[in-house]
Amino acid sequence: MLRSVSEERRQSSRQLPFTNNECNSTLGLKKEEVRIRSRAELLEMREQWRRQRQSETANLSSPASDLAARRGVFSRRHYGSVELLTSCDAEGSNQSVGRFRVETGERDTDENHLQIPSPLNSPIHLENPESQTRWYFRYFLGKLHQNYVGADAEKEPFVLSVVVTDANNLNVPQYRTILWRKTGAQRICLSFNPNKPQTVKGILNYYGMEKIERGPKEVFDTEIQKELLVLEEQEGSVNFKFGVLFAKDGQTSDDDMYCNEEGNSDFQKFIDLLGDRVKLKDWDRFKGGLDVKTDSTGTESRYVIYEGHEIMFHVSTLLPYSPDNRQQVERKRHIGNDIVNIVYFDCDFEKPPVFKPNMMKTHFTHIYAVVMYNKEQDAFKLSVFSEESVPLFGPVLPSPPIFTNHKEFRDFLLVKLINGEKAAVNNRLFAQKRERTLDMLIRNIYQEYMPELSKNNILYRRAFSDVIGDGHGSRRKERARQAEFVRIGQTLKLKTILKGDAPTSQINTDILKREPWEPQIYYSEFPHHITCADSWGDKLMVATEIGLMVLEEGVSPRLVLDKSISAKQINIIEQHGLLLIRADKGKDGKVYVFRLSDFEGVENEFVVKSKSDCKDNRLEGTKGCHLYAISRQCEYPLRLAVAVSRKIVLYSWKHLVTFTSWCPKIEFEPVDRFSFVQEIHTAEVPSILTLVDGKDDNYICVGYKNQFTVINEKTGDCHPLYHVEGNRVSLVAALDIYEDDEPELLLCYNHISHFQKLREETVQDMYFQWNSEPQTVVCAFPYVMAFTQESIEIRLIINGNLVHTMSMPDLMLVASKSDIYFISSAYSGISERKKEDTSLSPPPSPSGHFLGHRSPIHGGAFHFPVPHAKNQFSTNIYKIPLMYLTGQMASERTGNTAACNHNTLLAPVSSELQKSPSLKRSPLIHTKKNQTTALTVEKDNKDRHDSSGSDSGIMIMKLGETPPVSPFSKGSMEFDEVL
Repeated sequence: MLRSVSEERRQSSRQLPFTNNECNSTLGLKKEEVRIRSRAELLEMREQWRRQRQSETANLSSPASDLAARRGVFSRRHYGSVELLTSCDAEGSNQSVGRFRVETGERDTDENHLQIPSPLNSPIHLENPESQTRWYFRYFLGKLHQNYVGADAEKEPFVLSVVVTDANNLNVPQYRTILWRKTGAQRICLSFNPNKPQTVKGILNYYGMEKIERGPKEVFDTEIQKELLVLEEQEGSVNFKFGVLFAKDGQTSDDDMYCNEEGNSDFQKFIDLLGDRVKLKDWDRFKGGLDVKTDSTGTESRYVIYEGHEIMFHVSTLLPYSPDNRQQVERKRHIGNDIVNIVYFDCDFEKPPVFKPNMMKTHFTHIYAVVMYNKEQDAFKLSVFSEESVPLFGPVLPSPPIFTNHKEFRDFLLVKLINGEKAAVNNRLFAQKRERTLDMLIRNIYQEYMPELSKNNILYRRAFSDVIGDGHGSRRKERARQAEFVRIGQTLKLKTILKGDAPTSQINTDILKREPWEPQIYYSEFPHHITCADSWGDKLMVATEIGLMVLEEGVSPRLVLDKSISAKQINIIEQHGLLLIRADKGKDGKVYVFRLSDFEGVENEFVVKSKSDCKDNRLEGTKGCHLYAISRQCEYPLRLAVAVSRKIVLYSWKHLVTFTSWCPKIEFEPVDRFSFVQEIHTAEVPSILTLVDGKDDNYICVGYKNQFTVINEKTGDCHPLYHVEGNRVSLVAALDIYEDDEPELLLCYNHISHFQKLREETVQDMYFQWNSEPQTVVCAFPYVMAFTQESIEIRLIINGNLVHTMSMPDLMLVASKSDIYFISSAYSGISERKKEDTSLSPPPSPSGHFLGHRSPIHGGAFHFPVPHAKNQFSTNIYKIPLMYLTGQMASERTGNTAACNHNTLLAPVSSELQKSPSLKRSPLIHTKKNQTTALTVEKDNKDRHDSSGSDSGIMIMKLGETPPVSPFSKGSMEFDEVL
């Protein structure tokens, strides 16, 4: 039975001796540090330790308690195993028919320690949703923008499109850029600074194009918008057609399945669940290749609109049947040419599916979803076969893959099929065809609009490094050209919408759908600048310009360290009861170590420490430090690496995880408990430090300049891990993640995140690109999140596919040890509503408790007034609970969280406010009661539709603002010309 390194170390850390001398030796305590205890006291201590062990064992078996410890653990095996499938020819010999990934929802016994929750506990996601990936249609078309053509250093043509947009109408102007190349479209979002506009050359540098063979030159011809819209449509169809095949028990060939003239009542129930019955005669919506004039492909079909996508099902029993033709060509012609097929097997529900892809003669279908139905349980069972060349796609099948809720099954199946077809068109075969098509289209654009090659040479052109502005000036001709340019774009956009091909359509999208990344307000209008923070249970410790403060629900903010200690980095290690602070900068930088108990208790309630009080808390050897990193907090022993110029000082904590709770009365200085291990010199000053726990050895990942390096902690040996090419390199992070207990790093730089194994013999070239350059990257399986100054970009770590982007102004991540905390100046509207509404029970809203307000009550020893003047600084602190991101979401939007386990590292998310307006005593002294009442933000339940101005799920507008006006509502367009 395989076990993770963390589990083995936890097991060994719990095997403590019981004798007094051995305990002292194990804890690393000197004799003079241990006061003589009576036998009764020792027995009491042992009993307390025994109870602590039981509590730890219970916590370790709880998925919620170990989320923070395994937030970077994931397994690609949850997405199926690849099997070689064979078939027998006429002579009885086996022949290979290909390798398929088989998803059955089964989990290996040795994977149970990962405790990955069932996907049914969390929302399912459309990957790379067109509403957030089809930028040209959404942000460019119908707006004034600029297009450039040119050739790169390898003489390959390209097209660059640039537009300035206001992200989600939050007064956050941004450059959105698209680089069109034969390998596909790349998108990058850049900050807009009116005092320092971007140049074309500067934008191309973000794409790594420092050298250009020819151009780029701006194109003013309005017709280029049509060609660019066609380019974007090559990314894949917005609408889908799926085959549905009825198979009887015992049928082992597609000929037998196609010859089933009709299905049974259970199959009829299944296709009714998939979509609505529609008559094909004169059908004016998405046809999916079916005949709507002469009924040559049947008289009816099944059709549905899901999340803005039109889906036509090619149902075998509804397609024409020929009793004299065993091949059933009319049926096979449609179903066999669908990328995704559903095979409904009318067989024993309890047995594994007998279907194998080698039963099907088609070579075009890449994904088969096998469905079985049990009438007694009224439940569906699902398994999925996908060709090995198809990239991984979600959602993951639950274990077991049985669905008793039919709506959940329908949603899961449709999302799985849509994501599967999107993934299939990115395999090598389809990618090569798409590359040839894009190459031809881009070369045509280049030849038509490049000045040296084009006959339509337009005079208005800019030099290579000219600034991208808002226009050429106030010339009459230029204004007329711009107006015509916008009119043509709006016309194209309207035509696309009327055809039903709008990629940003949100028809039939559940506006009340609860997403796991929805932030809730933790503190509204916080009046101080936050430099760093860390969570402490359900509290938040923040470093500000006035000192270190502790924030908590319903309690006055408490100052614990004054501004004489300027914290630049803090970590709270609750397992050891420690607080680490890196303070000051330059030569004065140093690391302080405190006990958390120094800030607890009645005697410390109003105590504010200064720099002079913390001389004994300085860690020796850290003067002049600029960075530090700690090991995973679940590991033993705790390790600390401190970067001081070009050297790394490594420390190790002497005690076990249970030391603080087992011997709380033993007095010790936390600085003395860190043992110096060794000093390692580096070639350059590190900008990134990450401690990596391996099976045999531990490592330090160091990032500086344009490369990442790995250092063996035991031997000090150093070897290059990854080198970044290019003149403009910005290292972001090196995240320690695990796949199947094997250490792996997610190296983040510029707009790229690259997966890198530590073993040299393991070759891997898997990476994905962010749309905006991250400042910080956080992993919370199954998501990886990038935080920029203006947005949060959320992708799946398994394949890098985008699932959502939120735009918020003045954004900064401050803590992510367990729950994720970030700050933003985005207006929440909660404080004003609270002033107007005196009721403690406001009307319910679609958001429920998820945006519940946590407004601290000011008073007591320290008073921090909430600013009301427009020119006075304030920010909002938001929280995204980690348990929601990892799939432990409640099934109902509103609910009581009081039953949550308060012994876990993750504090339960309270959905209510304190009823009593009086100031409470700090919970740092006494346990606080969760007597609260919900206070929510009303949400506008308007129908969602195509929008070119919103790219976020958080609609935050200031008081008095109105939604943006549609360009089609001004009556400036002649619809006769459009239609």
